[in-house]
Parts: sequence; structure tokens; C-alpha cells
Amino acid sequence: MLAFDLYRPRVRPALAVVTDPPVARFTRWAPNLRAVAAYLAVRALGVAMLAVMAAPRDLPLLERLSAWDGWWYLQIAENNYTGVPEPLDAAGELFPAAPMGFFPLYPGAMRVLGELGLPLVAAGLIVSTVAGVVAACGLQRIGERVGGQRVGLLLVVLWAGAPMSITQSMVYTEALFVALAAWALVGVLERRYGMAALCAVFAGLTRSTAVVLVAVVVVAAALAAVRSGGRDRWRLLGWAAIAPAGLAGYWSFVAVRTGSLTGWQDIELRGWGVRWDWGREAAEYTVQLLAKEGSRFETLVLFVTVAAVVLGVVMIAHRMPWPLVAYGIGVAVLAIGTAGFPQMRGRFLLPAFVLLLPIAVGLAKRRPSTAVAAAGAFVLFGCWYSAHSLTAWKYGI
Repeated sequence: MLAFDLYRPRVRPALAVVTDPPVARFTRWAPNLRAVAAYLAVRALGVAMLAVMAAPRDLPLLERLSAWDGWWYLQIAENNYTGVPEPLDAAGELFPAAPMGFFPLYPGAMRVLGELGLPLVAAGLIVSTVAGVVAACGLQRIGERVGGQRVGLLLVVLWAGAPMSITQSMVYTEALFVALAAWALVGVLERRYGMAALCAVFAGLTRSTAVVLVAVVVVAAALAAVRSGGRDRWRLLGWAAIAPAGLAGYWSFVAVRTGSLTGWQDIELRGWGVRWDWGREAAEYTVQLLAKEGSRFETLVLFVTVAAVVLGVVMIAHRMPWPLVAYGIGVAVLAIGTAGFPQMRGRFLLPAFVLLLPIAVGLAKRRPSTAVAAAGAFVLFGCWYSAHSLTAWKYGI
């Protein structure tokens, strides 16, 4: 009964849904339909630009869409964690535990579709595409709560065309994670903490970035519990306790399999040299680029990182809802404070989609022609950035 109450519409009675005329029902769904159409159009542009840049280099498009981490997810989906052929660490030595550095929800979804007869590459791309559509609806909802339907649509367009947005159309977890994160934040903003907690659980089975999302959901539910009383308090505390289950559960699984409480972190360090260093590598990388000549792409990575920091400050200055501010800045801090792949920071910042809200709000206040031109320029830059990273850039993304 509590679960039913949690998801029951708060204003419109159930009968109204039945008696609404078709026009009214379409009007309610129109923002989501526009968001989905805009998202798919931008992603089609991004994939097309990748195809154009890959063709002269004799790089097959499908191979590019399943490169790098995609290979690991395909292997895990096909062979489980123990059957990945010749998993290697950062030094090129055999490392059987390496596959456990990747969380299970995404390859698990691929495996389910594979059991239905789909090739695993197609399964991965379908999961990413469907998740991207769900994410677009969540971003639309968040944007509407912050500044109206135009803000929501612009937020969707900006995220769909952001630097490294190509991963939303690859065998990667970005789209799936953002779909879960967006709807978890919708749940927090709308005080639907059961939905927020369940989304956080599944996000914790998708990637480690969920540690920020889980913290936001737990704090929000706990604060709501403090303000409430009686049965609601215990229900809210229950949701707060459930939210970390996915992340904590997988980390515990890896700890048992490796015999170390920090098993997952140990795998990340040995397998990819990834570790938390409080931003020391990011600072040294910045100084090196400013003091010495760096590549064009590395300079753009620095620009994207600085832009994320500035947008976080703008969110605070504009007093946006604290869960959005905390999530966006938290993801940015996690990306900047983690050492290992400084050139990949653009991708690590992609889940911090709420940092694009100040841009969306600002453009929504301009004339439509100005907003379209600015958003279009942003999308073209982001699509080129993404395509360049998978074609001209020779390192991992």
C-alpha cells in the first residue's frame, strides 16, 4: 500500500486520466515527445559525424561504437566475469580479476537481449539508445522544474551533444547511468523517495559514479525523515537505507572474491592506474599544459574541465535546488580528484549533466533564433570533439 501511495498522482485523480480528451493527453506528453525527438536527432548527428571522420581512416563505424571499454562489456556479457580471454593489467600482465572493475547491470542487460537472439553489439547499442531516451525524459522533467519546458528541452539538447556524448551511442554505461541518475533526482525533487532510492540502487550496479548520487538520495531522504513524523519517518529512513544497496553490494561481492576490503579499488589501481589523489594529477596536468606545448585535444579537455568548475559555481550563485548542485559538483569533484586518465576527464564529466542547467536557463531567456544558434554551435563542437576522440585521438576514451 505504501508503494502504491508513493507513486500515486498527487493532484489529478485516476478518473481524470480516463476522461481526459485525447488532446489533453497529447499536451501532457508533448514535452517528453519533443525531448525524445531532439535527443535522437542530435545523437544521429553525432554518429553521422563519427562515420564521416572514421571513413578516411578505414575505421569501421561499428568497431568504433564498441571500442575500448565496449570490448570489456561485450566479453563480460558473453563469458561472465571469469571467462574473459586474457584480461591484462596496466603493465600488460595477465590479471584475471580485471573484469570485476566493470559493474554488472549493463553487461547483464546486454546478456538478456543476447539470450533473445540479438548479437551482443546490437544488444549493447539498443540498451544505450533506450536508456538515452529514458534519460532525455528525465532531463526534460528536471529542466521543467528549474525553469520551464524550454529549459528542459535545451538541457536535453545540450547533454545529447556535449563533449564525449558519443558514448551515449556506444557500448558504454553513460546513457544507462544518466537515465537512472536523472530519475533518481526527479524523485528527490518531487519527494518520491522510493523511486529515488530504487534508481540509486540500480545506478550503484552500473558505475562507481553512483557514490555521489547515493549520497544525495540518502541525505535528502534522511532530511525528509527528520521533518516528518510517525510512520512516514521510518518509511523514509528505510528508503535512505536501501539506496546504497547496489553500490555497497557489488563492492562487497568484489571484496569477497578478491579477499580485500578495497578489492574494487585495488583492481582499478592495478588494471588502469586509477586512484583517488585529491586532484593532484589534475593540477599537475593543468600546469604542464599551460607551461608546455600540449596537443589540441588535451587543451580542449582542460577547457571542458574548467568550464565544469565554472558552471558549478554558477549553479551555487543562482541558488538552484541543492540536490542538483550537490550531485553536479560531486560528480565534477570525483572526476577531477581521480588520477589515472586525465585525457578522459571529458567523459567522466558527462554524467554531471546538471552542470548544463545554467546554460539552458540562460539560453531559454533569449530569442528562439539565438537559443537555436547557440545550442547548435555547442552541439556541433561536442559532436566533433566526440568523433575526434574516437578517430584522430589514439588513446583510450
